[in-house]
Amino acid sequence: MASANVGEQQAPESEIRKVALTACAATSIEWYDFFIYGTAAALVFPALFFPDSSPLAGTLLSFSTFAVGFVARPIGGAIFGHFGDKVGRKKVLVTALLMMGVATMLIGLLPSFATIGVLAPILLVVLRFTQGLAIGGQWGGAVLLVTESAPKHRRGFYGSFAQIGVPVGVILANLTFLLVSSATGDAFAVWGWRIPFLLSAVLIGIGMYIQLKLEDTPAFRHLQEYREQHQTEEEREEARVAAEAQKSPIIDAFREYPKEIMLAAGAFIAINANFYIFITFIIAYGTNSDILGMEQSTLLVAVLIASVFQIPALLFFSAVSDKRGRRGIYMVGAVLLGIWSFAFWPLVNTESFILIVVALVVGQLFLSMMYGPQAAFYAEIFTTRVRYSGASLGYQIGSIFGGALAPLIATVLLARYGSSLAISIYMAAVCAITCLCVFLLSETYESDMDDVKTASEREAAGTTGQTT
Repeated sequence: MASANVGEQQAPESEIRKVALTACAATSIEWYDFFIYGTAAALVFPALFFPDSSPLAGTLLSFSTFAVGFVARPIGGAIFGHFGDKVGRKKVLVTALLMMGVATMLIGLLPSFATIGVLAPILLVVLRFTQGLAIGGQWGGAVLLVTESAPKHRRGFYGSFAQIGVPVGVILANLTFLLVSSATGDAFAVWGWRIPFLLSAVLIGIGMYIQLKLEDTPAFRHLQEYREQHQTEEEREEARVAAEAQKSPIIDAFREYPKEIMLAAGAFIAINANFYIFITFIIAYGTNSDILGMEQSTLLVAVLIASVFQIPALLFFSAVSDKRGRRGIYMVGAVLLGIWSFAFWPLVNTESFILIVVALVVGQLFLSMMYGPQAAFYAEIFTTRVRYSGASLGYQIGSIFGGALAPLIATVLLARYGSSLAISIYMAAVCAITCLCVFLLSETYESDMDDVKTASEREAAGTTGQTT
């Protein structure tokens, strides 16, 4: 018989808001750490860590180290997903936050090629890989902390608070670089760039706050309670021994949801690829003296403005998905962004600040139609037992074929064809892939995420009916 704990009432709205805001703060700083690397990779890393290369080769090498973080993300998703489904969402999220904070601070302390030679880019790659592991574990933990706590009819809205961390992270990263570059002047390329990395110490404090002040999600607590309440002491010990030897939740997720994981990965490609073109490649493209030769501050401000507009867009489209469903608005966003990609680069090529801002703002609005509902959508696809693993794998595998390759592919296409039209075609192609993958997934917005609680209540009702 299930206890009352398993059927406990939904957490009060004030508690859910606290969880949502905390997840937003954590993801904002986490993504800030991840994004400042991309900005530095476009602006200073080619000269600092690959000084013997030509400007184009140095940019390619720098973006290659940027891509290493994405290669590590599915590995991080697998490792953290395993423990997130085993020991809880909160503990694993805290570990990921601390790992990211330490790795980013160490990048800020890293000597350049001129000081320690080839060891400098090697250490840069190792630390970037560590950043990737951390971000691979962070997303699933932050999203589940919110969506598993939120009421069914507002999962999309509250889930978007974890997604808001992305544009907030971009804003923080760009503001920091703008302030530091203006304050340090010529010294920016020597030591000023290190300041944004060292400021990531804030993330360690947020991790400790989550550890001390927040509980794990109701869905995961119900899973633990269900296991305990349906076992004798001897059965618990047998289950503990069996749990230590059992397969990873990652393996279970792949066995039970192979199609869903791969479709979720495909559904993320357009978001991730276009996003990194909007915030990273555009800076390298615009500041290149052989292309536009614009000031880096102009492009950083344009990216910053677009990120500000993205925040309410994420909230709005996520709230709409709570009423109309996730798939429809997701697919519309993919189609509109694919079409917009052919207007995006002609607007950028005008070198007009206003038109570049328009290009980025509209692009980010269409992207938000996908990214806003995504948190709840991915969480709803999987059962509680393997949700951290399944959602993380779908998201992080997609990031390899999306953001990891996007700046590299865009750079190669531009070098090969000498025209931004090739980049527009690439952007539209990934949107088509995403639209197809979302079409092949099932609608989820009316599903019950606390499946253990529901099963327990049905079991209790069946037992009562038999004894009546």
